[in-house]
Amino acid sequence: MSGAESAAALLASWDQQQAAYIADREGRFRIMVELLELACGDSPVVVDLACGPGSLTRRVLDALQNARVVAVDHDPLLLDIAARALRPVYGDRVTVLDADLADENWPALVAGALGGSAPDAFVSTTALHWLMPDTLLRVYSAAVALLGTGGILLNGDHFRFDRRSPALGRFSAAHDEATQRRAHRSGALSWDRWWQAARAQPGAAALAAVRDERFAERPDPPSTAVDFHLSALAQAGFAEVGTVWQLLDDYVVLGVK
Repeated sequence: MSGAESAAALLASWDQQQAAYIADREGRFRIMVELLELACGDSPVVVDLACGPGSLTRRVLDALQNARVVAVDHDPLLLDIAARALRPVYGDRVTVLDADLADENWPALVAGALGGSAPDAFVSTTALHWLMPDTLLRVYSAAVALLGTGGILLNGDHFRFDRRSPALGRFSAAHDEATQRRAHRSGALSWDRWWQAARAQPGAAALAAVRDERFAERPDPPSTAVDFHLSALAQAGFAEVGTVWQLLDDYVVLGVK
């Protein structure tokens, strides 16, 4: 199996694994891609924040044939999968960039990858919940600064219900558990088993060691509800914010500059 083939297999198993934890993952992707086209046309320049192995990037590039994506992450193992899986298929339409969203220099790295031009959109899925709330606000603020007028940010993620919504919290947790049971009975890997398989790939040990070092001291962020994200987008400087998709505690939120 070639490097590209093994990476494509890992990306496919990542998608299957993630779908066990996100009940309508493809529906979330679909509305994000549709909104990208509505807001930015069929040839947007998109920055995928915390892209992982490239799931959302791939869907954007497949759906919008003239799109270009800068796929940003700080996990060397996932970035390696993204580069090997995506570059042979999409060529110079995709740039895979190592940048830490918790570091203040990431906007400069993105601007450099874009050649100084403004992106049309920032997107992210199932990723920014790993950031501390104050860091997330800085990321949203940096995105506003880089976007041109009319540019958008789309963030799809679980924004858990807090103590104000106990019944909705219970329903969401039960729904998640049922989704996971069905998927795992059908053969989807768990989060831990996927990482075990990825780390066992030839050449992965060195990347995994760098990954472990990079994230060893990161604090566990608190859960944040959707109203925090809407307020943070507004505070960051987006002129219009709102929820554009929801399934229980799974949301896509939008900011428009």
